Amino acid sequence: MRTSWSPAALDAALENVHRAGMPGLFAEVREGDRVWRGAAGVADTATGRPVTADMRHRVGSVTKTFTAAAVLRQVESGRIDLDAPIGRYLPELVPGERGDAITVRMLVNHTSGLAEYLPYAYPSLKAFPDLANTGPQSLEDHRFTRFDPVELIGMGVTAPAVGTPGGTPGVYSNTNYLLLGRLLERVTGTTAEECITRDVIERAGLRDTGFPTGPYVEGPHSLLYEAWFGMIDPPRDHSVQDMSWVGPTASLISTVADLNRFYGMLLAGEIVGPSSLAQMRRTVPVVSQEGKLIDYGLGLYPMEAPPGRDVFWGHGGTVWGGGTLAAIRADGKRRMAVAVNMQRWNRLDSAGRPRARPLDDALAAFHRVAMYG
Repeated sequence: MRTSWSPAALDAALENVHRAGMPGLFAEVREGDRVWRGAAGVADTATGRPVTADMRHRVGSVTKTFTAAAVLRQVESGRIDLDAPIGRYLPELVPGERGDAITVRMLVNHTSGLAEYLPYAYPSLKAFPDLANTGPQSLEDHRFTRFDPVELIGMGVTAPAVGTPGGTPGVYSNTNYLLLGRLLERVTGTTAEECITRDVIERAGLRDTGFPTGPYVEGPHSLLYEAWFGMIDPPRDHSVQDMSWVGPTASLISTVADLNRFYGMLLAGEIVGPSSLAQMRRTVPVVSQEGKLIDYGLGLYPMEAPPGRDVFWGHGGTVWGGGTLAAIRADGKRRMAVAVNMQRWNRLDSAGRPRARPLDDALAAFHRVAMYG
């Protein structure tokens, strides 16, 4: 179904998100040769410096699509077998029967049964849905901590399993993608970041996308305000943060323009081949970090579409203080990417569940306008 194109409607929907409480956000929408870019609000609440649509941004788990694409590139070259056990490649990290039972595919689509390492790396941050007992101090304590990915993987592998290998629904876990990073290193002889940069970022011609080399975002960017469910009030800037706690799972820095270019080239078969792209779009049910059941492919998932509307494919991402959503219509003709500079703005109810806020509705409304007009 054809979408409408109204820059005024996009401007208004973006401004509504800012008015509903988001300090700042910026976005780009593309359809054919038409391009809209917009920004609303501030990048710095203290100075009033405005956000702009060309800012660089920590895109969180949108990184997973890049990592998955790099893995598929190695599958195409014959260095990785998607259905081989991870124990064949990394026996020291996933030993014994689990290493024999968990395949590479299960890591990419989150059906490995491996637990999330995050609650163990940041011990005062409990996993969803136990939000009532969370605390934000670990964010500050570990702002400049350099985490060892092998130690993080060990935390996830030795934690109680969240499922059986290959069983569904799977459970979304960053442990899976840290293992994929080590897998890329093992088969290429370079770091995962170097492999993803060479095989995906440079292949796509992305000029403003890359992995951080330290705790700072280089180039024009917004501050990132973490509220931690109202426990940090006012929200505190966490744009300065060592991102080794996520590495190739969620540390990428990009722009909304680069993300739209990347997803456009991916669905056009210009990053991985058609058969690999078909694998990426083959979904299984997975429980998200928020406890919702979603369909998930190989680093890519379909967004819920209104009746009669075409599905969009992409990925969302969050970091401390920042959020991103990037998506492309199944036919490749319409793309959208949006970045926001505050996270976890919902206070908790007595049961520890996030309370709905008008900001949630405003952001969802912008997503609808950006995707469907």
